[in-house]
Amino acid sequence: MNFKGISYFLGLSCWPISILSFINILYSSYFDHYLNIDSYLLTLFISLFFSFAFYFISKNADKNIKFHEQLSLILIVYFFISLLISIPYYFSYYQISFIDSLFEAVSGLTTTGFTIFTNVKFLDPTLLIWRSTSHWLGGLFFLTFLILIFSNFKNEYKLTHLVYNPDKATNLFKDTKKIILKVFFLYSFFTGIIFILFSFSGIRLFNSLNLAMTVSSAGAFLPTNSLSDIVKNTSQEIILILGLTFSALNIYLIYSLFTNFNKIKKHYEDFMIIGGILISSLILFFSIGQISFLEIFLNVVSSISNSGISSYDPPKNFYLFFLFLTIIGGSLISNSAGIKLIRIYILCKSTILELFKLVTPNTIIDHRIMNTEFKINSTNLNSSFLIFICFFVSIFVLSSILSAGNLDFENSFKLAILTITNTVNSSLYGLDEIDFLSLLTSSKVAIILFMVLGKIELLSILLIIRKVFSRN
Repeated sequence: MNFKGISYFLGLSCWPISILSFINILYSSYFDHYLNIDSYLLTLFISLFFSFAFYFISKNADKNIKFHEQLSLILIVYFFISLLISIPYYFSYYQISFIDSLFEAVSGLTTTGFTIFTNVKFLDPTLLIWRSTSHWLGGLFFLTFLILIFSNFKNEYKLTHLVYNPDKATNLFKDTKKIILKVFFLYSFFTGIIFILFSFSGIRLFNSLNLAMTVSSAGAFLPTNSLSDIVKNTSQEIILILGLTFSALNIYLIYSLFTNFNKIKKHYEDFMIIGGILISSLILFFSIGQISFLEIFLNVVSSISNSGISSYDPPKNFYLFFLFLTIIGGSLISNSAGIKLIRIYILCKSTILELFKLVTPNTIIDHRIMNTEFKINSTNLNSSFLIFICFFVSIFVLSSILSAGNLDFENSFKLAILTITNTVNSSLYGLDEIDFLSLLTSSKVAIILFMVLGKIELLSILLIIRKVFSRN
């Protein structure tokens, strides 16, 4: 294992924490919020220390780390950066325990949105910004990982090669700077547009900033107890829908819109997702009744993007439908989690093709994926099937652990799905009353682990384990 090479990239990942800490210190000084300023100073010094320490460790190291080392790097980044993010929680005025601080930090970095705070409106404004920026940073990290590491041509189980991706990385060290800058610009531009639209719609600047960072990352941390406290009219609801929709789509869709509009046709996966959102919204609109189409559309988009925020409580018999939408998820190159629509498409089409072969063996069968140049091969099929197995194994394991705690089976099962899809426990799924602060420590630790697994997928861990045992 090239630990020195891993240290180099781990040091790079510490810099955003230093920058965000410095911004919070400036905000605290300017608006006289000195209650928790010491915790941000401590975070700044610790993150800078580790940034320079990892730099010196890796100064003369080989930076071109192998794929299993890249997967290990992702795992280390999620836990190590979460520890840095947890510092302002742990040393805050609110006397939060270490495990609860880490829980909140991991929930933020994985853009899940579970929270141990029962009354958000009484939190210090700087801590509210810290929560939202942890979402935003987690979204930036994940997009970077998707393009730099999970687009690796040797291990394409994320299937990002099947959708529009102009930055397929083959050498992590060589491509890092170019790809990070492009992703950072696109992500920041999208967040900035959402922030401006929210501000002009009448939402106060502080709430607009927090909500923009949450929406762009498909997260769920809010600066108030309820979304309805912020989004109060139709125009604000439309902006929220647009923001969540784009967060569920390929990040390069924004790039195509402004650089080469002709490449829009290559975003077939995004068109399929938009079509699925519209069809699902229409089905629910005619099934539920007495609810505006806009509210239903928001709930569908929120579920597909794996955000989960909502201002409307659906009937109980529709909880399962929204859970199913969270399992599907959005684009392969987006901040949404879930199994992903294209994997389901591959499995369904492969099943239909096999049935056709049995009925009409001499028929010429089209193996193309949504009429593109890509064809379904054994690698795509095996990867999709293995992801399905890992997903449901993860649900079984986590729900069993939660059931052994102080949750009943139904809530454990639903919470396990939401944890693995990195979706908040809102009224969309009938889980808004869960108090994470009162959960057993074993349940919190399990949720922390599976929130990370929801981002990188269990298959990544299995690949690391296989590599370790193969070396032994």
